[in-house]
Amino acid sequence: KLKAYLELTKPRLSLLSVFSAMVGYCLALFTSDNSLELFHVGIISIGIGFCAGGAAVINQWMEYPLDNLMKRTKNRPIPSGRVDSLSSIIFGLLISILGLLILYYYGNKLTFGLALLTLFTYLLVYTPMKKITPLNTVIGAFPGALPPLIGWSALTGDLTLFSGLLFSILFFWQMPHFYALAWMYKNDYKSAGFKMLSIRDVQGDMVANRSLFYCILLIISSVLPFYFQKASILYLSIVILLNFYIGIKAYAFLNEENKDENAMKLFKASIAYLPLLLILLLFDSFFIYKLSYMFI
Repeated sequence: KLKAYLELTKPRLSLLSVFSAMVGYCLALFTSDNSLELFHVGIISIGIGFCAGGAAVINQWMEYPLDNLMKRTKNRPIPSGRVDSLSSIIFGLLISILGLLILYYYGNKLTFGLALLTLFTYLLVYTPMKKITPLNTVIGAFPGALPPLIGWSALTGDLTLFSGLLFSILFFWQMPHFYALAWMYKNDYKSAGFKMLSIRDVQGDMVANRSLFYCILLIISSVLPFYFQKASILYLSIVILLNFYIGIKAYAFLNEENKDENAMKLFKASIAYLPLLLILLLFDSFFIYKLSYMFI
């Protein structure tokens, strides 16, 4: 039973939210005069994890009749009967509220507001839009890009250009990632009645073109930290290689042949791209800004 409740929180996605938020937190730390407090890092991570997990639970509660129609999701805890719908919504609300309270008490009003905005846009805007318009992918990218801002604001109480760059990177990254996923599972989405672009675009031309377009915007966003002197030439050199890697996969998706295979390759490339890029930013910021400052 406990395993089913844990599964409801979508641990991998929730951990990605916590990770990207902590990247924002650490980058704010490395580029400011704030000091590191391990307890604060830990409690903020827990608060963000609770909010992310709670959002996942409530989302599944809202969509479990549709999850039952898709092969990919019919074995989730609610449609499979391992957790009843009433227990799931109570669980989701409890951990979401607990997460918000933690962020309000141990963070600040801005952090609390950003977390609340994430929950609101994800659950009450993006989730219903999946049944209404193919623009749901763009709409859903907004709450998905907010965690770094939550982490950043938890330390500093404000937002800066650098935090905005983090938001843009996560926003544009989600587009080729989820367009590839939508193509791979287009039949499932069609069965559930979701208005995905991949269902209307039978040949996959629009999905592939938009994936490449947003991938180009991602590439531009990823080099802006160097342009604004927030990252070193070492960062730029490595990020060029990362961009070449994902750019090639996005371009291959345009090919009419092997569309399914190329979508999978783009999806896997996007999974590798984001953590590598964020870790690179952390590494660069720590060694360039902090260590150089200590020795000067």
